[in-house]
Amino acid sequence: MSGLHSTIARRAAGLSPASRDIALALGATLVVLAINAATGFRTLSNLGGDNDSLLRLVEVRDLLGGQGWFDLHQYRMGPEGGFVMHWSRLVDAPIAAIILAVSALTGSVGLGETVARILWPALLYCGTLFFILRAARIFGGESAVLPSVIIGAAALHFLGIYQPAALDHHNIQLMLAAGSLCLLLEAPDNRLAAVMSGVCAALMLAVGMETAPYVAVIGLCVAGLFLFDGTGERHIARDFGLGFAVVSAAVFFVTVSASGWGEAQCDAFSVVQFALAAIAGVGLAAVASLDGFTRTRGRRLLGLALLGACVGATLVLAFPQCISAPYSGLDARLKADWLDHVSEAQSLFELIVQDPASLFARYITPLLAIGWMLLRLRRQGWQRQDILVAAVLIAAFMVSVWQVRGSTFSIAFAVIPLSAWVGNWRARAEKSPSTSASLRMAAVWLISLNASWTTAAAAASAVLEGESQKPEAQAASVAACQRETDFAVLAGLPAATVLAISNLGSPILAYSGHRVFSGPYHRNIEGNLLALDALMGSPDEARQIVEARHVGLVALCRGNDENRILTDRAPDGLLAGMMKGAVPDWLEPVSESTGKPLELYRVVLDR
Repeated sequence: MSGLHSTIARRAAGLSPASRDIALALGATLVVLAINAATGFRTLSNLGGDNDSLLRLVEVRDLLGGQGWFDLHQYRMGPEGGFVMHWSRLVDAPIAAIILAVSALTGSVGLGETVARILWPALLYCGTLFFILRAARIFGGESAVLPSVIIGAAALHFLGIYQPAALDHHNIQLMLAAGSLCLLLEAPDNRLAAVMSGVCAALMLAVGMETAPYVAVIGLCVAGLFLFDGTGERHIARDFGLGFAVVSAAVFFVTVSASGWGEAQCDAFSVVQFALAAIAGVGLAAVASLDGFTRTRGRRLLGLALLGACVGATLVLAFPQCISAPYSGLDARLKADWLDHVSEAQSLFELIVQDPASLFARYITPLLAIGWMLLRLRRQGWQRQDILVAAVLIAAFMVSVWQVRGSTFSIAFAVIPLSAWVGNWRARAEKSPSTSASLRMAAVWLISLNASWTTAAAAASAVLEGESQKPEAQAASVAACQRETDFAVLAGLPAATVLAISNLGSPILAYSGHRVFSGPYHRNIEGNLLALDALMGSPDEARQIVEARHVGLVALCRGNDENRILTDRAPDGLLAGMMKGAVPDWLEPVSESTGKPLELYRVVLDR
């Protein structure tokens, strides 16, 4: 490790720290790209069930095909007329721009899509890694830089959200969160950094409401630091607030049509988020700018308390519907038959019961990072950078306790303190070289790599499952209909409405010209219920729905685990019968699909 560090240091001589960090992040990104290229960019044709990335590709295609910027309908999913998605065009735009640029240069839209599906996640990977190693440099000094590159590069790679074709918004949200934290760490020495941190926080919120806890924690940190250090943090609080408020306003007017300015949406950026962000941002800037509020800590506390009361009152009085849990309004059947089985929406406690082995991969490195920071607090007390890193890391960990998707952020943020920990042990080993010191340093390296715990999780899972997994279940898991080639026969058939489980909705739209009822999206209530009624109802009940809704095809993928959930709940339903080979007489097999992972049946109602 020390030899590699010396080589990198020699080659980077003469560059500024920021330039070196850019070079390191870019180098790591090129290595990951080379690894993906060596495997043939396999995720381009098999995303492993990433429905959101496939539907994002469909949305981008629709935008490039002429669908309006403000029109977020997904017309090929749900009931007739589709439904309105809650995603942001801010993610669609750069992907579409890459496709347009490449297709203009080459004349091939297909090549443009391929380049965009590789380049966009790679750019976000590079940006996220840059912000993480930059934050590690500020937090742990020069000795933390090399560990942050290695630990961070591995962590981000194995998270899976930056793999080729990963167009979902979680990767850009993580980059913006890392950027907002990093820029706040830089803010005392860089006046523009505080403004840009607020910009990142606003964009993070605009992309999706899942990051609201991180935005809130970062904002509270800015306010808290200003409270206890009115002189040193005054300009930072002011600039952060202005950046946050101005960009929130810009996002609102750019992404929300004039006809929707008064519509409150709790799950997407709307007048709710705009109003709260404008009040919080402008209010923070005002409190930090007015001498009457900044002279003493008591006055700063009064100003911030009044601002908090104003934001809280606006939320409670103007938008009380947004105080409830995110999915509180979801239909009870959809919650039982869909949401309760979404892995990333499970809590830590559900994971302990259902998949205890995955706890290693999801929670160990964040806990190690938090534990080391607590020891650091006891030894030397916390400085400004410790407060910021600890607050964001702990917030991400608490989100992961509530929903496992938060572990994506906590694993990434854990890289910052873990890199400092490794850096400290490297310095000890270099100062007092010995076999014992080298072994300890190697152990710290090993347990700081989340890939080590991912491997341990896989091994533990294999041991726990042992022979309990039945041979037929093992065979079924091989053919879950996640490859593009699985949908080739369907793509060759005339456009029709396809009845299928929700896990097949996005790939059917991405890989064919058909439309579907069902997809794993909480706003598609009517479409998802239609599919459940047909698949879980009796063959006669299903036929009535199929006839009334002009369904042309039924798709069956025996290897998809969603079938087990629905057939267990409706053992006498259409889907359960078809899984056993009992096909009603109003369906006829599409011969080309016989023996394929995706079985297709043509609706024939004149029998």
